[in-house]
Amino acid sequence: MMRYSLKPYSLRRRLLLWLFLATAAIGLLALVDTWREALRTAQSVSDRVLIGSALAIAERVTVDQSGVLEVDIPYSSLEMLTSTAQDKVFYRVDGPVGHFLTGYQDLAVNGSATDTIAFADGRHQAVDIRSATLRREVSTGERSIAFSVTVAESTLARAALARAILLRSAVRLAALILGVAGIVWIGVTLALRPLDRLGAIIAERSPSDLRPVTADTPQEVEALVRAINSFMIRLDTALAALRNFTGNASHQLRTPLAVVRTQLALIERSASPDQTTEATNKAKTALERAERVVAQLLVLARVDAASGAAALQPINIVAIAKELTAELVPEALMQQIDLGYEGEDEALVMAEPVLLAELLKNLLNNAIAYAGRGAVVTVWVRRAAQTVVLEVEDNGPGLSPDQMERAMLRKRGVPMRAQAMLKDQDAGHGLGLAITSEIASLFAADVLFENRQDVSGLRAKVSFPAIGA
Repeated sequence: MMRYSLKPYSLRRRLLLWLFLATAAIGLLALVDTWREALRTAQSVSDRVLIGSALAIAERVTVDQSGVLEVDIPYSSLEMLTSTAQDKVFYRVDGPVGHFLTGYQDLAVNGSATDTIAFADGRHQAVDIRSATLRREVSTGERSIAFSVTVAESTLARAALARAILLRSAVRLAALILGVAGIVWIGVTLALRPLDRLGAIIAERSPSDLRPVTADTPQEVEALVRAINSFMIRLDTALAALRNFTGNASHQLRTPLAVVRTQLALIERSASPDQTTEATNKAKTALERAERVVAQLLVLARVDAASGAAALQPINIVAIAKELTAELVPEALMQQIDLGYEGEDEALVMAEPVLLAELLKNLLNNAIAYAGRGAVVTVWVRRAAQTVVLEVEDNGPGLSPDQMERAMLRKRGVPMRAQAMLKDQDAGHGLGLAITSEIASLFAADVLFENRQDVSGLRAKVSFPAIGA
C-alpha cells in the first residue's frame, strides 16, 4: 500500500528562488547586450583615435622643390595610439599609385582609391589589429598629388575597455539582485503575517467552536477564509446530523429494548406455558418495534447524509403516489383498512425519487398503523397556484396534544433530547413524522400535521413549490 506525505515548503524561499532565476536569466541577456554595446563603444573610441592619428600624420606630408612627397612622422601622432604598454602601433604612408614612402610596408592598406576613410580588422605580425586608411591630396601650386596614411593598433586596449564595462555592469546587476532579494524577503514576511494571524485564530479555537472565522485578511486570502468557513458549516451540519442520529437511536431504542429485557426476565420466572407464551409474544412485538425503529433510523441517517447534496429533478409525484398506494393495499387490507388514491393525473415537483417515495411511505405506514381497523386512508395530490400539495388523510383517532406538540417540535428542528421530556406513547410514530419533515426540508417543502375538523382523523399535508413558480 503506497502512502504519500506532503512535505511543507517555504513560500518565501520559493519566491526568492523564482525571483533569482528570473533575474539571473534577464541579467544574462543584459550582460550579453552590454558586452556587444561595450565592444561597439570601444571600437568607436578606437576608430576616432585612429583617425586623429592619421590626420596628424597627413598634416606633416609635404612636397619638396623637386615635386617629391616628404613626410615627417610626428611622435605625438603615434603616442596617442599607445593606450597601454602592451599595445603595438603600426603605420605606413603611400604616395600616388601605391608608391610606398615610409612605415611598415607589409601593413595592409584599406579600401579603394576612391574611399576617403576606410577601416578594417585583421592581423599583423601575429597580433589582432584595427586599422584605418586616410586618403588626402597635397597641392604643389600646379597640380595635386594624392597620398594615403594607414595607421593601426593592436586590440588589447579595446578588449580591456569592453571587459571593464562588462565587469562594472555585472557588479551593478549582482548588487541589484541582492537588493531586490532582500526587499522581497522583507515584503513576503510582512505579507504573510495575516496568514500567521489566521492560523493563530484557528489554533486558539476549541474543537466545538465552529463559528465562521472573522479576521482582517487581504483580498488574496479571502477565498481561503471563505473555504474554511464553508468547511466549518458543513462540518457543523455533519456533527448536528450525528448528534441527531445518536439522540434518536438512544431515545427510540431504549423503550423496546427495555420491554424485551423485562419479558425475558418474566419468561425465566413464568410458572405456566400460558405465561411463557404471553411474555414471548410481547418480546416478539418489542423486537419488531425495535426493528422498525432501526430501519427508520437508517433512513433518517441517509436523509441527514443527503442534506445539501440531493440531486433534485422533475418528478411526477402522482405516479409515485399511485404506485406506492397500490403496493401497500395488501398490507392495508390485512388491517381491514380502505386505502386509495384521488386527485390529479399528473403533477411535477423538484425532488429525488427514492426519498420522495420514502416520505410518502412513512405517511402511509403511520396512517395504516394508527388509524385503526375499518378506517379509510386516502392519498391526495392537489394543484394550487404556487404549490403542489400531497395529502394523506385518515378517519382514525388523530394525534394527541402531546404527539401533535412533538410533531411541531420536529418540524421546527428541536433536538430529540428536548422531545424526550414529552410523554411518548409510541416512539415509532414520532420518528416516522420526523423522517417526513427531514425529507421535506430537502425539497424546500412545507409539512403540516393537523387533526381533521369535520370528522375524526389526521391529515398530513406536504406542500411542494410548483415547478416554474
